[in-house]
Amino acid sequence: MTSATATPVLLVQERTKDAVRSLAISMARFFLVLILLIAPLAFGAVQPWAWGALVVAAVFLISLWGLAQVQQGQARVLWSPIYVPVALFLFLGLAQFLGGLTLDSYATREALLKLTTNLILFFVAVQLVATAPRSAWRAFGLIITLFAFSLALFAIVQYFSSGGLIYWIVKTPSGCTFGPYLNHNHYAGLMEMLIPISAGYVLGRPEGQRGQSLLGFAVLVAIASSLLSGSRGGLISLCAEIAILAAILFRFSPAARRRPFAAMVPLGVIAAAVLFFWMDPGHISQRLATIANIPYKPEVTLAERMVVSKDSMRVFADYGWLGTGLGSFEVTYPRYQSFATDLMWDHAHNDYAEALVETGLVGGSLILSAIVLFLRQAFHNLRKRLQHEAGWIQLGATLGCCGLLVHSFGDFNFHIPANAAWFSVCSAIAIQSKAVSRTNDVLSS
Repeated sequence: MTSATATPVLLVQERTKDAVRSLAISMARFFLVLILLIAPLAFGAVQPWAWGALVVAAVFLISLWGLAQVQQGQARVLWSPIYVPVALFLFLGLAQFLGGLTLDSYATREALLKLTTNLILFFVAVQLVATAPRSAWRAFGLIITLFAFSLALFAIVQYFSSGGLIYWIVKTPSGCTFGPYLNHNHYAGLMEMLIPISAGYVLGRPEGQRGQSLLGFAVLVAIASSLLSGSRGGLISLCAEIAILAAILFRFSPAARRRPFAAMVPLGVIAAAVLFFWMDPGHISQRLATIANIPYKPEVTLAERMVVSKDSMRVFADYGWLGTGLGSFEVTYPRYQSFATDLMWDHAHNDYAEALVETGLVGGSLILSAIVLFLRQAFHNLRKRLQHEAGWIQLGATLGCCGLLVHSFGDFNFHIPANAAWFSVCSAIAIQSKAVSRTNDVLSS
């Protein structure tokens, strides 16, 4: 074969490889979003079959990404400083399990599988976000907005018509279900991430585009459903997200859009509140009004949560350095419980206290460093990012993570596999400001 004929053949081969790589990346993005959409519908993926399927899905996802790297001929891994503390945290869990340093080896093995799944989702999402075109950002924003609206509408209809059954057929002993979740607080935890992303998508759309009012109404329905769930932790977290958003809009939004935003946010909150009160049968608003009333609560009281957190510090005092082992809180806590109750405390209802119990000072330090690195990267260069639609979606993901971090002081959303998966992907979206800005700059030029 002469060089003249070889050149076209090589060109065709190269284009074929690029097409296969592009297809693999597109499939990986599609599959990642599909995982996020399905996991909450399976009762938050709390049952073994559901979180087991999530593990398999994560392995398949990273295989798709790996296929794209093979087609490229070299592995291009986007670096993030957060890899260091999360990798060390995983190593700590492995050391607990392999070194016999855990009080419950079975629970630690399960926790390691779930943790590895979330780290895979975080890693792959970081890689996929960095190269996402503008069309992918727009599609993602629209999909999440429609998903939040559909899930909220389903949850509202189910609340008024199912008599406490999930999907109108599944009976649970908890008595506090909402939407597809066994616990209304965990539904609120999911919506704390969906609502800001949807709001960011709506706020970031260019002025004059069709459907803006309908999309805004979809966000209002999602907010109203979160309030209707009756989660007081969800209400506090939602207020925190709104406060952070208001401060950012005042400080960093483009000057030409600052005044419309200043009117849009409070009007949206008022509209969502009106919609909630219109649907509220009466007792939900009474429940939300008792945020500071410690003795009132039909399930776990705020007073009990505070006592459990205090008891957890006694465990921490005895296992201060490396903790009792990932996932071992349920078997550890009864020996330190200081009050009588019929409830079984499988979680501390405070993710931070539970993390200190299970991973000690070493694990707590790694978690704190990861949070600091996340906040530093997520809020970096906001003014430039908010000039693009993708930047607004990133801001929404950041606010969603902040909301869940606030909620975790009074609940255990990070132990709900679907919510943990959403947090992992939202944090990956939030921290890639430089890569997204470069991508948008290229697309705009």
